[in-house]
Amino acid sequence: MNKLKQLWATAVLMVLGTVTAFAQNGVTGLNTATSSLKTYVDPVTNIALVIGGIVGIVGAIRVYSKWNSGDQDINKELMGWGGSCVFLVVSAVIIKAFFGLT
Repeated sequence: MNKLKQLWATAVLMVLGTVTAFAQNGVTGLNTATSSLKTYVDPVTNIALVIGGIVGIVGAIRVYSKWNSGDQDINKELMGWGGSCVFLVVSAVIIKAFFGLT
C-alpha cells in the first residue's frame, strides 16, 4: 500500500511540474505576441489619421459645393462628415491608449 501511495505522489508531482512548464511557455508566448502587436500600433494609428484627413478633405469639398449650390441640408452633411473625421481621430488615440503607447 505504501508503494502505491509513493507512485501516486510521484505521478501527481510530475503532472504538476509539466503543467507549470506549459504555463511558463504560455506566458512567454503572450509576452511575445504583445510585443509584436505593439510594433503594429503606430503604423495602424498613422493610417487611421491619414484616412481621417482624406475623409475630412473630401467632406469639406462636398460641403463647400453644397453650400455654393444653395442646398438647405448643409448642417446634416457637415455633421456626417465631421463626425466620421472625429471618429477616426479618436479611434487612433484610443488604440494607442489601449496598448499603453500614449
